[in-house]
Amino acid sequence: MTLRYRAPGRVNLIGEHTDYNDGYVLPAAIAFDTVATVSPAEKLELVSLNDPPAGWERYVLGVIEQLQKRGVVIPPVRLVFDSSVPIGAGLSSSAALEVSAALALLGAAKRELGKLEIAQLCQQAEVETVGLACGIMDQFIAMHGKANHAVLLDCRTLVSRQVRIPKDIALVIADTRLKHELASSEYNTRKAECEAAALELGVTSLRDANVWNGNRRARHIVTENARVLSFVESLETNERRMMGELMAASHASLRDDYEVSCPELDLMVECAQRCPGLIGARMTGGGFGGSTINLVAAEHSEAFRDRLARLYEAETGKAPNILITKAADGASASTDDPRIQ
Repeated sequence: MTLRYRAPGRVNLIGEHTDYNDGYVLPAAIAFDTVATVSPAEKLELVSLNDPPAGWERYVLGVIEQLQKRGVVIPPVRLVFDSSVPIGAGLSSSAALEVSAALALLGAAKRELGKLEIAQLCQQAEVETVGLACGIMDQFIAMHGKANHAVLLDCRTLVSRQVRIPKDIALVIADTRLKHELASSEYNTRKAECEAAALELGVTSLRDANVWNGNRRARHIVTENARVLSFVESLETNERRMMGELMAASHASLRDDYEVSCPELDLMVECAQRCPGLIGARMTGGGFGGSTINLVAAEHSEAFRDRLARLYEAETGKAPNILITKAADGASASTDDPRIQ
């Protein structure tokens, strides 16, 4: 019997690098996903229909190990993955792979686990097997996303609530085409720096800090947590000027205090200011490359995309990949191809 499961990528509206500091994040699942097809086989087979980076199988093997730790007996299967989530764009293609694999393997084993446990075991797979000290955000939103909503998540308590995105706001994701390699970058270094800053400030994590004593890493986390809560309020009241100001402040903090931006991301944000319909723009994801998130008045989204692409290419000589999307539902069983072209 052949089964199919899908898990979406994600875009984070605001709240960057706060998840592994027990803070607040506001991600949304997007209408680009990974579909896992599982069927019986004589031995485990892993196949990608895309062009994944070397070592992509480690993510799936990590999920298998975590499932086995939970007593799930996995029969020999053939797993085939087909993804529309851009790889290396900061849109969590890895979590989409992990979650779709977990659901497919559970389906083959005829076992069920809760949404939160699936998210947690996929996070543990990335930390323990891949070696990236990531927080829970990506896997959580892959499981808990809801169409037309972002999700406010408290990464300490894992309490969340849905926040509706006005229907006339489009999510425009601008991929710089500069791939980020978080596991070989300074991502894990940032986590260690935050732990050291918390120790210096005498708190369990930077979530508990309200001063930063000149530490720029701490200042980013403290101010970014406050920005998330203010952004939720502005989203719920549709105060678009405030949304834009908060996104601009977030990007500046990531660039100057947390030092995870890059010239291409900064340029993409600057170019967005010259495009029609912009509400707010900032880098999204871990940084060191990847994408920006732009909130755009829906009626201007296509004109915005076209002008942004022209401006960026004129400056860099590289054509960006710009996606117009809406917030989508989280992972599920699939009987047809749910992807939106």
